[in-house]
Amino acid sequence: MSEPTTSSLSETSANLADLESQLKTASEKNQLQLIEQIAGTGEAGLIILKQFLQERQPGSVNFIDGKIYQLLLSSDSPGIADFLGTAYPNGVVSLQSLRGIDYSQVQELLAKQDYQAADRLSMQKLCELAGPKAVERKWLYFTEIDKFPPEDLQTLDRLWQVYSEGKFGLSVQREIWLGVGKNWDKLWPKIGWKSGNTWTRYPGEFTWNLTAPRGHLPLSNQLRGVRVIEKLLTHPAWG
Repeated sequence: MSEPTTSSLSETSANLADLESQLKTASEKNQLQLIEQIAGTGEAGLIILKQFLQERQPGSVNFIDGKIYQLLLSSDSPGIADFLGTAYPNGVVSLQSLRGIDYSQVQELLAKQDYQAADRLSMQKLCELAGPKAVERKWLYFTEIDKFPPEDLQTLDRLWQVYSEGKFGLSVQREIWLGVGKNWDKLWPKIGWKSGNTWTRYPGEFTWNLTAPRGHLPLSNQLRGVRVIEKLLTHPAWG
């Protein structure tokens, strides 16, 4: 294979510089596409994304930060791995809990896009919030949800949003639910939980990646009715 010429190298550098310039001013939707393009250029692109991530405001983390972190995390560059271990040892989302719940493993699973395992663990964390009896039974009573601290639900929601390009999360489900006039029968097919009269079967029929409909995850068990998800979507955490 022939070595790249000086002119082709300078052309690549110019293209990268152009992509970097666009990244700083583009809309978030276009930033997602640019981030993928830049990451695909190799080590030089990863360095640009690393610098862009460092320059972003730490207090307003969103799915742009999450996407960059996921791409950097999946790279095999030792330098990038060292950077992430130092700058973001637990991920880009600050994990706040008024009950001392540890959400670090949820963050780790979502950062690796293991949405099925993250979904199971998220329900486990909600049960931990509800108390030992809920942990033992592995599901929630709707009456337990009113006592959840807003900060904890917001942390879980932020994790899901940040690591799903903004597609998943309780607040996303709430937005869709309000958009269909709080009509459950209209919500279920919109988020892929039901098709016609048939409920989506767990786990094989759910979509555990970003091709899923917006609001598809995290899941709530509908076998006991809508009261649990209704309490989650109307919780004071969402203002």
